[in-house]
Amino acid sequence: MPTSHIKALIDNDIQKVWEVVFNVEKYKLWRSDLSQTAIINEKQFIEYSQEHFATTFTVTVVEPYKRWEFDMENSNMKGHWIGIFTPKGNQTEIEFTEDVQAKKWFMKPFVKSY
Repeated sequence: MPTSHIKALIDNDIQKVWEVVFNVEKYKLWRSDLSQTAIINEKQFIEYSQEHFATTFTVTVVEPYKRWEFDMENSNMKGHWIGIFTPKGNQTEIEFTEDVQAKKWFMKPFVKSY
């Protein structure tokens, strides 16, 4: 299962960073890879790519301003994402980890693009 890991310091307070990352309904404002998002319920949402390919996300952990985790799945892959948010004065450290597994053997070379 390929794992991606990003750690960065953002020059904004934790409330602002959390609000931007956690507000799924506004993803289209800053994510050019999406055509739309749909909130199913408080635990599930769907992202649609520009080609209208759907990926379903199921929230597994929410600790406001600290941690957000979800499972993700579409016809080509399944995986898990962990976001950790740490205040550093007026800045915020983010640490995002994503494990993705291709469902089809021929998709394995492309799984990192998710």
